[in-house]
Amino acid sequence: MRLGVNLTAIGVTAAWWLESARRLDAAGFDAVWCWDHFLSRGDPTDPVLECWTTLAAAAAVTGRIHVGSFVTNVMNRHPAVLARMAATAQDVAQGRLEMGIAIGGFPREHHALGIPFPSPAERAEHLEEAVQVLRLLWSGGPVSFRGRHYALTDAVAHPVPDPAPRLIIAGETTAGARLAARLGDAWATDTTGLTRDRPAFLEALAETGRRPPDVPVLVDVELDRHRPAADQAVVADLAGELARWADAGVSELVIGYVRPDQLDAVIAARARLGVG
Repeated sequence: MRLGVNLTAIGVTAAWWLESARRLDAAGFDAVWCWDHFLSRGDPTDPVLECWTTLAAAAAVTGRIHVGSFVTNVMNRHPAVLARMAATAQDVAQGRLEMGIAIGGFPREHHALGIPFPSPAERAEHLEEAVQVLRLLWSGGPVSFRGRHYALTDAVAHPVPDPAPRLIIAGETTAGARLAARLGDAWATDTTGLTRDRPAFLEALAETGRRPPDVPVLVDVELDRHRPAADQAVVADLAGELARWADAGVSELVIGYVRPDQLDAVIAARARLGVG
């Protein structure tokens, strides 16, 4: 099973984030992930690192670990702009970039910054069209597309990312799980969503002629910020937790949101697994 860490982007410096990414790379983790919001859910004056500039910098200072968004809010950027950003970041990463993407869910941020925040159903339409736009532009073009929300006309986009970043559809609802099964290269959810929505996910896979190995499942296990990381199951017994989630059909475990006072314990847990 692949193992990744979602480092907090709130209340930390870029220097800490990049040094932490280097440490995770050296420790043998498979991926380092960054949250995509512009404002903290707590104190709005908390500093927040922007996801995609952070990922590009992380790609430049690491050599093996995959870097990715967990997850990009589809409403934050036009998908044509996002496609170009990701293609450039993939060039920096030399093939190690991945993109988690979802409909978003922090209305206060949108209202504060003037970013549209339509209903969940409409945001899901944006996500479905955005996935199409991303994949079309990652082909290099020329491509044309006309949807309800986005349009391309003889669009050419170079450099072509090699490979195209894996598109991980994050959805902590049944509708999100079904969308991931239909369109995604993978599905990301939390522990509650996995238990509740896996039957719908498997049903949607069968309806589209796909098999479970075609669409890996990532599960996010978030650390409790109020308890020492070393006392929490995913850190105290990482091997056991990996086995438990593998039995549940999970391909990749993401530990989040790891804060500065938790990172050492997480890295020590990875060291106890040994090589591999």
